[in-house]
Amino acid sequence: MKTKPLTLEEKSKLDELLKPILAPTVFHLGSDRREVARYDKREKMYGGSGTVYLLQMFNEGELVNNRIGAYMVLPGREDSVGLHTHGTRREQEVYVVVHGSGIYSERENKQSEVRSYYIQKGSVTTVKGEAFHGVSNNSDEPLVIFVITTNEK
Repeated sequence: MKTKPLTLEEKSKLDELLKPILAPTVFHLGSDRREVARYDKREKMYGGSGTVYLLQMFNEGELVNNRIGAYMVLPGREDSVGLHTHGTRREQEVYVVVHGSGIYSERENKQSEVRSYYIQKGSVTTVKGEAFHGVSNNSDEPLVIFVITTNEK
């Protein structure tokens, strides 16, 4: 999966899209930085469709035992993150939906049946071990999810 930087035009469009939804600001102890640390663009993320944007709220090394603390933005109905696992990296992941609606899918392993759930603002999902998960936007509104990825002991 290849992360691409956003062009100034893409960043401007994304900022305008998010303006009525959230003000991504960080108040990190010991840091004067208040803005997003980095914007990432991922096309066809984990075999999904469309484009997904990640607003990385922390620089590398700023969080203890966490790999990611980011807003994940799926702008429209055609955008999704394909089923994937974090097990090989020994990670756990939490999704907190802050805007929009979508379909969250999971399965315990490669052979198990996929289960899908409707998610909306306030929904929380978790995954760990060798389990798989993915998400898709099912509306014309942006689906915005805060993602926390932690390392298992």
